[in-house]
Amino acid sequence: MNTTPNHPASPANPPSLIAHFQDLPDPRVNRTQDHDLIDLLIIAICTLLCGGESFNDMEDFGRAKQDWFKTFLSLRSGIPSHDTFNRLFAALDPKAFLDCFLRWTQSVRQAVPQEIVALDGAAPGHE
Repeated sequence: MNTTPNHPASPANPPSLIAHFQDLPDPRVNRTQDHDLIDLLIIAICTLLCGGESFNDMEDFGRAKQDWFKTFLSLRSGIPSHDTFNRLFAALDPKAFLDCFLRWTQSVRQAVPQEIVALDGAAPGHE
């Protein structure tokens, strides 16, 4: 979603997933940053939202959807390997990541007037 000055963020136009994660601290040292942090995070989150479960799935999903990802990510070094995803998530601050993720999910919740079904398929109150 576009959050430029012509399209400011609002409940009807929430900030994008990228915007919610752009300030997440990057735990990697400069010499190991072959891939942009946001590229890794967006591929990982999209993979998990589409049913992927592992770092191998993240690499495979990234390769399968590379043309689509190229429309909004830099992918300056191509699709990261499963080892790269593994190293990143081992080093990320889990609380900082969770805070970004929760802010994003709350913005989606505010933008969607209908009931949202949980990722596990259960509707709230229907356990």
